[in-house]
Amino acid sequence: MGMTITEKILAKASGKPHCSPGDNIWVSADILMTHDVCGPGTIGVFQREFGKTAKVWNKEGVVIIPDHYIFTADEKCHRNVDALRAFVKEQGLPFFYDPGTPSYAGVCHVALPENGHCRPGEVLFGTDSHTCTHGALGEFATGIGNTDAGFVMGTGKLLIKVPASMKFEFNGKLPKFVTAKDIILRVIGDIGVDGATYCAMEFSGQTISDLDIEERMTICNMAIEAGGKNGIIAADEKTVKYVKERSSKPFTCFSSDEDAKYLSVRKYDASKLEPVVAMPFSPDNVKTARSMKTFKLDRSYIGSCTGGKIIDFIMAAEMLYGKKVKIPTFIVPATVTVEKALKTEKVNGKSLLQIFEEAGCEKPAPPSCAACLGGPIDTYGRSNTNEICISTTNRNFPGRMGSKDSQTILASPYTAAASAVTGYITDPRDI
Repeated sequence: MGMTITEKILAKASGKPHCSPGDNIWVSADILMTHDVCGPGTIGVFQREFGKTAKVWNKEGVVIIPDHYIFTADEKCHRNVDALRAFVKEQGLPFFYDPGTPSYAGVCHVALPENGHCRPGEVLFGTDSHTCTHGALGEFATGIGNTDAGFVMGTGKLLIKVPASMKFEFNGKLPKFVTAKDIILRVIGDIGVDGATYCAMEFSGQTISDLDIEERMTICNMAIEAGGKNGIIAADEKTVKYVKERSSKPFTCFSSDEDAKYLSVRKYDASKLEPVVAMPFSPDNVKTARSMKTFKLDRSYIGSCTGGKIIDFIMAAEMLYGKKVKIPTFIVPATVTVEKALKTEKVNGKSLLQIFEEAGCEKPAPPSCAACLGGPIDTYGRSNTNEICISTTNRNFPGRMGSKDSQTILASPYTAAASAVTGYITDPRDI
């Protein structure tokens, strides 16, 4: 029997010719990523189990990217970053993206592929649930806890139960103003936040092939919001070009066999999709944007690993060009690379930054996770009010962006920008 792309990658990483869903196999990691929230805990587990003077299994395999609570005066957050700095120095690790220095990169899930740490056919573990983002590059990428990460740090291996695969096939041309965010929200709305629990969510079809890499990242990023173990898209010419421009290491591309077995297969006509939003307080509470047009908003937030990439700001700028926002609109680039692109990328002859300034958006914040995960009071501008924010982020649980009295509505950059112009949830097609 044939194998899915996920099964092929895990079989290769385990040194086996074949594996099936439910098999427990030892998998060799190519990359282990951690950040300022989970890094100290991971290091603690590693040193407890392997010894204070133990060395990591592979210096080039460990990538440390502080990004969550870094632009803050909070002493405990600073202590976390200091612990990472000390460990990196002791171990002589080459890949440490230190905040406050020229090496700082930004949000880990966007910085990893930007800096050449993601390659097709590889296995990437990260101490963050949205590590599944990197399946967009045709690799097996999943989030793990500190204990597992500490073990990987010492051995380069982890015992994995092979997930069953669910296939989501999209064909047809996406209508104007319908994006990857609308695709993944539609899927989550259909199957629920537990609809893909411990499954590999494989996205395929001509519609997916037509998307650029950053849009594919948006889809795989939110596989976890349906309970998925990983999200994955087979590598193609776009993937290979993207990776080779950023990495000189060899890699192997895999694709699913025609006779591969899936737990389920869902097929979508992309031409019938429309802009949607996820209402509080769950990513599967999905409604069409047009049906919620009387819902009043207090803020708009365009940023995060899901919605703070270059393509996301191009969409927002297309919508905001020549218009004014009616509510405070926050621009938060995911990485330093994206931050620079705000000045160089143009829409209708104007830079993205100029368009945002003329529209009346707030001054762009430094690249980081910022409000997406709350945190210290000076990281996200906490407000103990019942403010309602439409956001390009990936979760809208109570308190996710700060106050537990606030509400977050998930949307695409087009929809978040259109809604900023009106002050209400707005279908971008309507303006």
